[in-house]
Amino acid sequence: MAKKKAAKKTEEQKGRFAYEGLDRILHEKARLGIMTCLLSKPEGLIFKDIKSLCDLTDGNLSRHLQILNEAGLVEIWKGFQNKRPQTLCRLSEEGRDRFLKYIQELEGLLKDVSSVSSSEPRKELPPHLAPA
Repeated sequence: MAKKKAAKKTEEQKGRFAYEGLDRILHEKARLGIMTCLLSKPEGLIFKDIKSLCDLTDGNLSRHLQILNEAGLVEIWKGFQNKRPQTLCRLSEEGRDRFLKYIQELEGLLKDVSSVSSSEPRKELPPHLAPA
C-alpha cells in the first residue's frame, strides 16, 4: 500500500511547475495587453484606441491582431465612419474562454510563487559543489 501512495504522489508532482495552460499565443507582452483591454470592453474597441491603450505602432498592432485573429481569439470588423475607414476588434467567444483559462493558470503560478517566503534564507551548498 505504501508503494501505491508513493506512486500517486509522484504522479501528482510530475510536471508540477510545467504550467501547460500558459498559451504561447497569449504569453507575449503586446498580445497580453490587447487581450486584456478587449476583455474589459466586450463590445469591442476601435483600432486607434487599442493602439493608444497598449502603446503600440500601427504595424505592430496590426501584426499582433492578425496572429490573434488567425488563432480564432479576436474578431476584426472593418467599415467606414464619416468616409474614413474604421476597424473594430473584439474577443471571440473562444478568445474570451481561452484568455480566462490563461489567467487562471497565471493565478496558480502566483500562488506557487507567493507560498515561498522571501525572508527565508538560502541554504548553504554542499562543499563538493563549485560554481560552473
